[in-house]
Amino acid sequence: MTKLHHTFLKHDLSFVLLMGVLSRGVILLAMWGIAPFLAVPEGSVPPEIGFQSFAWWDGEWYLEIATQGYSYAEDGQQHSVAFFPLFPLLIRLVMTVGISPTVAGTLINNLAFFGALWLLFVWVKSRYGGSIARWTVVALAWCPYSLYGTTVYTEGLFLFLTTATLWTFEQRNYTQASLWGFLATVTRPPGVAMIPGFFWTAWRKRLSWQAYGVCGAIALGILLFMAYCGWQFGEPLAFVKIQETWGRSRSFDIADWWRILMYVVIGVPNYDAGYIKDWTHPLLVTLIFMLGGLLWQLRQQMGAISSYGGVVLVVMFWLIGGDPFLTLCMVWGGLYLLWRTRHQLTL
Repeated sequence: MTKLHHTFLKHDLSFVLLMGVLSRGVILLAMWGIAPFLAVPEGSVPPEIGFQSFAWWDGEWYLEIATQGYSYAEDGQQHSVAFFPLFPLLIRLVMTVGISPTVAGTLINNLAFFGALWLLFVWVKSRYGGSIARWTVVALAWCPYSLYGTTVYTEGLFLFLTTATLWTFEQRNYTQASLWGFLATVTRPPGVAMIPGFFWTAWRKRLSWQAYGVCGAIALGILLFMAYCGWQFGEPLAFVKIQETWGRSRSFDIADWWRILMYVVIGVPNYDAGYIKDWTHPLLVTLIFMLGGLLWQLRQQMGAISSYGGVVLVVMFWLIGGDPFLTLCMVWGGLYLLWRTRHQLTL
């Protein structure tokens, strides 16, 4: 092991920065060094080399809010009120020093993502030690969806704010937890999902009234945005109503989850056709399940090889199943892990 390698592993901040920079470098290579030279499907927008490549889709809406303000009308069209205000406000603030909106949004989200990596490392290290903390950072930095911590999206900022909220609440620093929680909800509405957990923890552990105050601060973020929507557009729930124009359901959609599952199991072309017109996808999935079952049965004899084989099969499944596979893993896999580790949770 070289001295430089040893230093990076031992120095906490250097390790976190190394993982963040290397993973972002791979993303840049893919977006600027590979994608522009690939064939563009008919009807698609050709990729660009430059900061504009970070600002497609939701990023365009955030830039519109930062430069033009919010829009809303009940005309069946998409409007920017669907997106919460903290991120575009920060973009507008950075623009005052002469930085372009696209560069500002990219910098803010990336800095927040790096901050989240460091904060999570410190938190996990204090509870489980340096080795587990480093692996946690590796998993987060190299997760495919960490891409959204690099583009003009809110994922990096929201991850930093929610991590800070959870950590400071655990430290019983309720003033900071209230501030971070408020900012998290002003960034993205899922921030309110922290309220039931904090309320239950405060009641279960008989914490002080300040712990319940954190729940109020988190709720305040969404209440203030509702007040703004009511004042500006005459509809406090404008950000909820506009979701329908994106085809998003307000409830648990069983049919949509079934479609995602079938995309993974039999493939998108087969599901869209309504019958199995190409047996390649389902046969490959069946083979992966059979090999996975075999590795599980022989795990005692094979030792670590079975674990490595399992990782290879998961990667193969991901390559076959694509985004629907990742969606299933994150949501249902996350719920399964939550259930399996329920006795270890600090409630």
